[in-house]
Amino acid sequence: MKQYLGALGSLVFLLVLSVNTQAQSPSTVLAPTGKQPLQSISSARLERIDQMLDQTLADNQVPGLVALIVKDGKIVYHEAKGLADVPSGTKMAKDQIFRIASQSKAITSTAVMMLWEEGKFKLDDPISKYIPEFANPRILSGFRYADSSYSSRPSPREITIRHLITHTSGIGYGVIDGNEQMKMVYQKAGIVDLFTSEPVKISDNIKKLAQLPLHHEPGTKYTYSEGLDVLGYFIEVVSGMPFDQFLKTRIFDPMGMSNTGFYLNEAQGKKLVTIHRKVNNQWESFPVTFYDPDYPKTGAKTFFSGGAGLSSTAEDYAKFLQMYLNGGAYNGTRFLSPTTIKTMMSNQVGDMLGDGGKDYGLAFGLVDEKGVAQGGLGSLGTFDWGGYFNTQYFADPVTNTIGILMKQTQGGTGDESAWKFRQMVFSAIE
Repeated sequence: MKQYLGALGSLVFLLVLSVNTQAQSPSTVLAPTGKQPLQSISSARLERIDQMLDQTLADNQVPGLVALIVKDGKIVYHEAKGLADVPSGTKMAKDQIFRIASQSKAITSTAVMMLWEEGKFKLDDPISKYIPEFANPRILSGFRYADSSYSSRPSPREITIRHLITHTSGIGYGVIDGNEQMKMVYQKAGIVDLFTSEPVKISDNIKKLAQLPLHHEPGTKYTYSEGLDVLGYFIEVVSGMPFDQFLKTRIFDPMGMSNTGFYLNEAQGKKLVTIHRKVNNQWESFPVTFYDPDYPKTGAKTFFSGGAGLSSTAEDYAKFLQMYLNGGAYNGTRFLSPTTIKTMMSNQVGDMLGDGGKDYGLAFGLVDEKGVAQGGLGSLGTFDWGGYFNTQYFADPVTNTIGILMKQTQGGTGDESAWKFRQMVFSAIE
């Protein structure tokens, strides 16, 4: 049944994609398209969203935020509220830059699929064909807490590119891994899990990662992982370009995403929002822990994390999502074909995510029939994800709606704006 509903969701997405592709000029992005929308969006209900966000700040749930809503290619709501930096009292602006962390994954996945369209590889190729260090993977079978030593057994199958892009490879996520033993294995090996200001290169990091044991046999479970970091290095190998340059020349520059990248220049650094945490109900700058919060603007600037390293603005990220709603074209450039997008928006993990209302494709989480029935998540095939520092996005191909909510907090804050924003955006469509 799950596979049938997944196929139904893909069919709905393809039909809507066909309508959007025909109706929208690829060069028209985040502006009126000339298309008569099937639905409008209520100005009164947009005001209600605005009031909710004001109340979120009044209740001290976050120090500041930027919210953006796009309907039928037109920005219908874009507001900055509160403070970008509490210690200095700097007010939030619409073009503020945020560390988007795991929102980087969809961009890396897009780059992978662009190269796939060029015939550079097959999705079910073993990654060892391109990064030999991944040959003969092994699975964790025993662990000794006294010294973090471990035993392992051979995996009956290799890791494929599809496994990496769908979090089914068995690779772990180090410091944020749910398995304490894997955390310790990664720490002992000196793996960089997310981002760093140290002079580390992804090639060195990924080659070390390739020698470590897996959680499980590839393709048998969904385990959130550093698979997209592996694919960042894979992009370098296949394209012959540094990963950051590939993204800049092939995606960011053509899309006009001028404030998106792994590292920031001096002018951009001034627009970077401070990560805050709440201590005794007061906001303070998040300290240096296993990472330096200033990594996008200080340090060596040599590590390009495909899974978590990018920074961006709300409007830049909306352009990226609009490309998908446009059927793969944006600002006069075609990045992906509609048929490729259909594949990417198909459930790739079967029942591995359970029956909670979401599937996973080749770049995004996908709302399934149960998710539609739960309410507040969008139409069938709505795609989404979020980031470690409290950022989120969703895009609905049926109503042609994008929602983005950017914040920069860590730790418990009592923030309820994420679910309220999404629920209220879809409730505003008439």
